[in-house]
Amino acid sequence: MKYAFPDNFWWGSASSAPQTEGETLAFGKSATIWDKWFEEQPTRFHHGVGPANTSTFYQNWKRDIALLKELNHNTFRTSISWARLIPEGRGEVNQEAVKFYNQVFDELHAQGITPFINLFHFDMPMAMQELGGWENRDVVTAYAEYAQTCFELFGDRVKHWFTFNEPVVPVEGGYLYDFHYPNVVDFRRAATVAYHTMLAHSLAVKAYHERNDGGEIGIILNLTPSYPRSQNPADVKAANIADLMFNRSFLDPALRGEYPQELVALLKEHDQLPVCQPEDKALLAAGVVDLLGINYYQPRRIKCRDSLVNPDSPFMPEWFFEAYEMPGRKMNPYRGWEIYEKGIYDILTNLRENYNNPCCYISENGMGVENEQRFDENGQIQDDYRIDFVSDHLKWLHKGISEGSNCLGYHMWTFIDNWSWCNAYKNRYGFVSLDLATQQRTIKKSGEWFRETAAKNGFDDRC
Repeated sequence: MKYAFPDNFWWGSASSAPQTEGETLAFGKSATIWDKWFEEQPTRFHHGVGPANTSTFYQNWKRDIALLKELNHNTFRTSISWARLIPEGRGEVNQEAVKFYNQVFDELHAQGITPFINLFHFDMPMAMQELGGWENRDVVTAYAEYAQTCFELFGDRVKHWFTFNEPVVPVEGGYLYDFHYPNVVDFRRAATVAYHTMLAHSLAVKAYHERNDGGEIGIILNLTPSYPRSQNPADVKAANIADLMFNRSFLDPALRGEYPQELVALLKEHDQLPVCQPEDKALLAAGVVDLLGINYYQPRRIKCRDSLVNPDSPFMPEWFFEAYEMPGRKMNPYRGWEIYEKGIYDILTNLRENYNNPCCYISENGMGVENEQRFDENGQIQDDYRIDFVSDHLKWLHKGISEGSNCLGYHMWTFIDNWSWCNAYKNRYGFVSLDLATQQRTIKKSGEWFRETAAKNGFDDRC
């Protein structure tokens, strides 16, 4: 079967500044929370590889953009580093950074590749974290000023902006489950961070819309459909609460300009609501996006709790549900994630049926595999498993589009194998393999497949 996609479909990949640029404390850039955390606890990073050891995009941007062109990208997403552009978080702009980003954007355009630019990818400047990070409304204001600076400097060439990538992850990692700095376990503080993040988002959206630059602004959310174990009312209720906390807590304000009342009532009942100001309601209403980026990796399978909650334990989402391991599920054993291709279709269907079918695109989808060098044949990674992963998701994406979903493109995570937070280079995701010792880039078999798919605007079923 031939899977043909709409004209002008966005074929590309995604990356981020903190995971690719390198030069993390050079050329005027200040420390982020990742630099600080690695300094304090290097053993929490796989093989002790920290944020300085990324895929050297700062030095190799021209070569990498040429590779993007070779892979027939018509779009590419990366981010601007707040700590590089405005090292103190507020105030003076680093002209070295302006020069660097200008070169990148100009070269992308010269190669016929449209830049999709995200403003924040987990990389809080340490100068802002020392003020309390997203717990502090002054940092919300500072972020809005940073966003305005980006619009002013680069808005003539960047017409697709995103305020945040996966804003729930710093909430989960930094304030609930101890896998990101500052390693807090406190739901009320987590709720404040989530709320202030969406206020910052709304300030940036409002400011961009007031500029009338002729572009669009959105947000990138990692959506994980919550599937109940069964249709037993207890399981259905548990899955709904998981959906409220992990999906709708960001999806509803981004697309509807307000929070789900069910979520507000639940947090109020347990005295976990963040402090709100009278003007916040109107601000959130102004934060409705033009374009939604969807990161999809895995589903969330949920069942009701089988045991009572320890009343002395910290308040957590898991007070209301437990994870359910569905028998027979397909797994990526290296990442520990279920592979469920239909989830991408279910997300699009939900958006179409319940959110007025917004303009959206798949902003990340990918498969991380450990020790990929064992699949090297004659100098090339033979990653047929990645081709199968992408094509199987694209089939469900195609079905969603054929039923009317307003999905405009597909971006793979990622372009070149890159540094991935505490996992460093444990799992490789790229279309292009990276030799850490030599920084040599080599296109994998999946990269060749993607090059052909983008050129043809579709693919034939491999089966």
